This record gives sequence, C-alpha cells and structure tokens, in this order.
Amino acid sequence: MTDHRVSYTLDSTLETVDSAEQTASRIAAETGFGEDEVMQIAMAVREAAVNAVLHGNAYDPGKKVSVDFERTGHDLVITIRDQGRGLDLSKIPDPLAPENLLKTSGRGIFLIRSFMDEVHIHPSQTGTEIKLIKHVHGQTAGGKEASQ
Repeated sequence: MTDHRVSYTLDSTLETVDSAEQTASRIAAETGFGEDEVMQIAMAVREAAVNAVLHGNAYDPGKKVSVDFERTGHDLVITIRDQGRGLDLSKIPDPLAPENLLKTSGRGIFLIRSFMDEVHIHPSQTGTEIKLIKHVHGQTAGGKEASQ
C-alpha cells in the first residue's frame, strides 16, 4: 500500500465512535496488520474517539471530531482532534495507582499507549490532538504486507 490518507468529520456522539472503530479495523486490515493488531488499533481509536466526544467536546452538538488515517512509509498514523478546551496532561490519573485500581474508568490513555507504538498528545485552547502511530512490519518486495 502506498502513501494514503482518509479523513472523516464526526458528530460528538457515542454512535460516531462505533463508526471510527469500524473504519480503523478496516484500514488496519487493509494495511496488512494481523488480527490481534487490528483489534488493538481499533480499540485505541475507540478510546481516543470516546475521549474526544466525552471529555473534549462534552457531547456538544456544535463541535466535531476529526479523524485522519494515513499510511506513510512504514507507519499507520491516526490523528484524532476534538474542539474542546484542551487537556491538562498532569491531571490524568495513573490507572495502576492503588487508589485507582478499582475505578471503572480512567484507563483510556493507558490502553492507547499500550496498544500503539507511539502516542503523541497535543493539547491546546482550541482542542486536543492525539496522534496514534503503529509501525508496519513485514513488507514484501511488492509493497504489500505479508499476512500472518
């Protein structure tokens, strides 16, 4: 697969999160990732999209979430942006701290970081951008991914 970019603009609803997750699954599979990696990429996109809708845009119907999928060289790069007030990274609780182990939420960023090879979070006054990067392995001579 050569360099390729697909972009979507989503409403700030949880229904659109399903669409982002399904698209991530399809694109990851087309890129040549194995079944486990496809699931991890889709889950990371779901978590990031939920954060954008819930925490970033606070379900505001006037705000949108943008999702870009891009294949660049040896990477699948997924960028998700909300239009919220930005994120204070220092206030994200550690899900592994004893006081947080039994909480039912607060593990999204932790899961995203464990599923992806690189995660870059860029908060600003006009929203938060999270860039998820998964390295593509197993290129064959024709440029198509080797199946696993």
